Amino acid sequence: MSVHSEIKRVTTHTLQKMKERGEKISMLTAYDYSFTKIFDEAGIDILLIGDSASNVIAGHETTLPITLDQMIFLASSVVRAARRCFVICDLPFGTYQGNSKEALNSSIRIMKESGAHAVKLEGGAEVCESIARIVSAGIPVMGHLGLTPQSIYQFGTYSVRAKEEAEAELLIRNAHAVQEAGAFSLVLEKIPAALGKRVAEELKIPVIGIGAGMHVDGQVLVMHDMLGITKDFSPRFLRRYLNLYDEIKAAAGQYIADVKSKDFPNEQEQY
Repeated sequence: MSVHSEIKRVTTHTLQKMKERGEKISMLTAYDYSFTKIFDEAGIDILLIGDSASNVIAGHETTLPITLDQMIFLASSVVRAARRCFVICDLPFGTYQGNSKEALNSSIRIMKESGAHAVKLEGGAEVCESIARIVSAGIPVMGHLGLTPQSIYQFGTYSVRAKEEAEAELLIRNAHAVQEAGAFSLVLEKIPAALGKRVAEELKIPVIGIGAGMHVDGQVLVMHDMLGITKDFSPRFLRRYLNLYDEIKAAAGQYIADVKSKDFPNEQEQY
């Protein structure tokens, strides 16, 4: 029997056992009660309240504008519906960089005010002091390396990271540093598959990929991309499981037509 089917509530211990048994970890983003309820009942292992909400919920060009208060509101909504899955909340830009005390205070706010089970932050050696400080307070931390969207203005592009040997070696060193600082897991975004495989094999903690190949310990996608709610984002790593954009648009169009034609409501749909 798989670890996935054995447990009633996913924890960091569950995820570690899944890695050790070679059982892949499933992870999606979520931002509200209703979708969380569906994903949780489907059996997802991890839900991430991603700062991608800045893009898909608020319509910003980058993840930078979203605030800690907004992330806590979204995380609270997700937590209320999560009965089985492990819930992680992103620390948004400006709430942890360069100041480990602020990183801890931000993490405490998320845990106390939203009920999330862990936090996630981006970066390598430069955030390890913050990771260690957060973990010392009993708060699990997930790391994030490779393409780190909060640093998009530094990178200047959303292209694949660590293709060159020097950057790949730096990523590997940072991955080990994040693990040593106490992170329970690590996300790798948009890096060569061979590098993702190497990191997953070298690290003891679970490595979750988004555009990091098939040999990492699990996969994560943004729910709006996976469900086909977004149409203008088509990276190679994305598999759309539905085409909800067109289906919802068609349903809305039919509703409008039915209202205009006085077909809705009919005799059976009124009191």
